[in-house]
Amino acid sequence: MSAKHAMHLDGVAALAERYDVFLLDQFGVLHDGQQPYPGAVEALSALNRAGKTVALISNSGKRAEPNERRLLKLGFEAGSWDHFVSSGEVAWRIFTDMAREGTLRAGTRCLLISRDGDRSAIEGLPLVLTERGDDAELVLIAASEGDRYDLDHYRRLLGPAAARQVPCFCTNPDRIMLTAVGQRFGSGEIADLYERLGGSVTRIGKPYPAIYEAALALAGNPDRHDVVCVG
Repeated sequence: MSAKHAMHLDGVAALAERYDVFLLDQFGVLHDGQQPYPGAVEALSALNRAGKTVALISNSGKRAEPNERRLLKLGFEAGSWDHFVSSGEVAWRIFTDMAREGTLRAGTRCLLISRDGDRSAIEGLPLVLTERGDDAELVLIAASEGDRYDLDHYRRLLGPAAARQVPCFCTNPDRIMLTAVGQRFGSGEIADLYERLGGSVTRIGKPYPAIYEAALALAGNPDRHDVVCVG
């Protein structure tokens, strides 16, 4: 068996010669949350001009549209990507399908774990928000406020729901997040806590299959040998 060796690349040009479909993360690949990385704007536009299919994928609990607005504000060129697939968007579409099929009842009480009161993850869904774990019928962990609360806050909030085996979805499996006050626990760590409390969690986002399947479907289900994923 021959060992595979890592290759050092100075840019995307070498990848563009080999692959036709690019799945690119945003945070840590295109930008740092405040500004684009040097050359990232130009590289993304160059891939578009070369006729490559570009799908941006992100472990963001928000839907695709607010993420795309953010990229434009950061200076990325409109139309330089073909699709934006966030874990929040994938989850929203899953819930929409469940509602249409009747497996998600209108008026289901949802305990939403988000950041700064953001509710975009459930806009347009037939859910009723609750702030209590003891009457929740669905738990959605879309973000973390680990820079504001400790894990005990989430333990008290989620414990009653986990004890009743309330279904839980986590739309950002990242366990660590960067904040203005340094590294703090991410929503993935909150999901782990929910499991330790006795509940079960469906994780949507990298590195789990659903987000890649959604991105590849939008890209036309290309041959996997023609696809490269960065980040």
